[in-house]
Amino acid sequence: MATIRLGDEAPNFNANSTEGSINFHEWLGDSWGILFSHPADYTPVCTTELGTVAKYKTEFEKRNVKVVALSVDGLESHKGWINDINETQNTTVNFPIIADEDRKVSELYDMIHPNADSKLTVRSVFVIGDDKKVKLIITYPASTGRNFDELLRVIDSLQLTAYHKVATPANWKNGEHVVVSPAISTADAKNIFTKGVEEVKPYLRMTPQPNLN
Repeated sequence: MATIRLGDEAPNFNANSTEGSINFHEWLGDSWGILFSHPADYTPVCTTELGTVAKYKTEFEKRNVKVVALSVDGLESHKGWINDINETQNTTVNFPIIADEDRKVSELYDMIHPNADSKLTVRSVFVIGDDKKVKLIITYPASTGRNFDELLRVIDSLQLTAYHKVATPANWKNGEHVVVSPAISTADAKNIFTKGVEEVKPYLRMTPQPNLN
């Protein structure tokens, strides 16, 4: 099993899900994607997480992001659990959940960490670009629920920096000033970023976010 690193192509797979059979790359199409695992169905933290993702569906769609969840439980378990999620989280699960009973996808993406649990997946998150390359990997323990506001923030940064010669500083949020790429000279930066460039230090130049009107 090869380790997946940033910049690698996201491994393709075929799997059964609550929305039918999925070929991962075909399902993604020209969208960005989030593949995230949860340790087990009918567990409290996972219930709140999947309910939150359902409520954020519109935010993900604005960013051309498709979301798919995964656990090693079966389809019938998933379907029963979805009813509980919808009831307790006041939402409707509107994305597929993969039934990875044979652990094929979990092992392909190294989601089972034996020192944490030999059978269940940890809380892995993979953000995949529209070029099918892995852009972000985050791993949480089973006891810590994920912050999906942070995932939206990171996706905003990934998409901005993929198409513009900038980076995002600490605690950056969409709409705030960004850092000019170190590869660009200040003179060139002033031509590229017509909203203005502030030179704090020769290596630290700030500019208004370039993809906003």
